[in-house]
Amino acid sequence: MTDRHWAFPDLTVSRETTEKLAHLVDMLRKWSPKINLVAQSTLENAWTRHILDSVQAFDVVNPKTGHWVDFGSGGGFPGLVVAILAQECSPGVKVTLVESDQRKCVFLKAVLREVRTKADVLPARIESLDPLAATYVSARALAGLSTLLTYAKHHLSDDGVAVFLKGAEWKKEVATARESWNFTCNPRTSVTDPNAVVLTIGALTHV
Repeated sequence: MTDRHWAFPDLTVSRETTEKLAHLVDMLRKWSPKINLVAQSTLENAWTRHILDSVQAFDVVNPKTGHWVDFGSGGGFPGLVVAILAQECSPGVKVTLVESDQRKCVFLKAVLREVRTKADVLPARIESLDPLAATYVSARALAGLSTLLTYAKHHLSDDGVAVFLKGAEWKKEVATARESWNFTCNPRTSVTDPNAVVLTIGALTHV
């Protein structure tokens, strides 16, 4: 891996944290062919496609305290990256990774153990869990925005914020979601794809 520069001038991390993220990539490349963590075509550029893409979810919020819940963590994006960054930058933030696939949960726990980072891994479906009273929730490549907002409403605290990474169809998804939901929405263009965005959503209520 050669492309380890940061695209976030306001977020600086130690060599140790960068090495933890690099180790996550190494484990991703080792495990993914066996349990399909991410598309094989993305592994060569994993630092940009997965690490930096996930870093921006953390960067857009820059949390200091609270509870961050990542929905459908899968290969760890953005949840594992958030947990690794929080350990150095936001030690007051608790991170929970929700993943229904048991094999992926084994991977998540293995990475956390090897990079010596704390986070809870819940092997369950999002909709089956009791409300988690999260300060922040996140998701990447999991479901349409309307579905994600249903999850968010169930698990966010009253003043909580959702952070969702969305692709080129994000405007259509927002328009569809507004048919059922009221919410504030702040889109920030992705640093890894000019057609994608990081959506920061708050004040979520049913129409």
